[in-house]
Amino acid sequence: MSPQSTPRFGAIIIGDEILSGKRQDKHMRTVIELLAARGLELAWARYLGDDPAILTQNLRETFAQGHVVFSFGGIGGTPDDRTRHCAAEAAGLSLEAHPEGLRLLEEQFGPEGVDRRRRMVEFPAGAELIPNPVNRVPGFSLQRHHFVPGFPNMAWPMVEWVLDALYADRHAVGSRKEETVTVIGVRESDMTPVLEDFTTRYPALRVSCLPRWCPPDYELELGLTGDVGEVDRAMSELRAELDGKGWRYRDAG
Repeated sequence: MSPQSTPRFGAIIIGDEILSGKRQDKHMRTVIELLAARGLELAWARYLGDDPAILTQNLRETFAQGHVVFSFGGIGGTPDDRTRHCAAEAAGLSLEAHPEGLRLLEEQFGPEGVDRRRRMVEFPAGAELIPNPVNRVPGFSLQRHHFVPGFPNMAWPMVEWVLDALYADRHAVGSRKEETVTVIGVRESDMTPVLEDFTTRYPALRVSCLPRWCPPDYELELGLTGDVGEVDRAMSELRAELDGKGWRYRDAG
């Protein structure tokens, strides 16, 4: 990842309780918002249960991608918290009690509380700590993956710390935008040639088309996302194209 490049960001949300429906995920919406506030965006997300074989295989894949990844959940102290072990196995590393993590535990819980919580600071060898502002039990970073608890009140400020402490030079507030128009009474099949043309002419932009049925008309929400100047140019041309075809549309908002 070169100093000038903007990394791709991913999220892994872990827990059988998410896949079973016992709990609803809140992390993805929040990480999208935290990234957007810094001019960044989420490229992908994965929902995984606590199965160690599946976790390990997915982490092997995402380690190899070189993306910046936030992993939520599975780093507590109970037997079903397997994320630390799977991260170590996926990276081919041993688990070690982190010296600074042990010190933080002792400061927070006293010498008698360390033994019962020791496994919570057993991380892959060479991992770096992510400070936890709530109970001081840290998360960890490894190969641009940042592992935080599943508890939102802990996880979200830890993600913010990572973004601001480790990736401040990649923030790009104001450099990107999304703009949309809603076309009325036009079907996807009619719009496809137009969108194919814009995709070819503006390969750096993300072009989207969201259809919906709003009786008595069909509507298509067309979106352009990317560099501010390029979005402005492309949207101006798109409106001219719609006008030329006599298609009705309204701007967002």
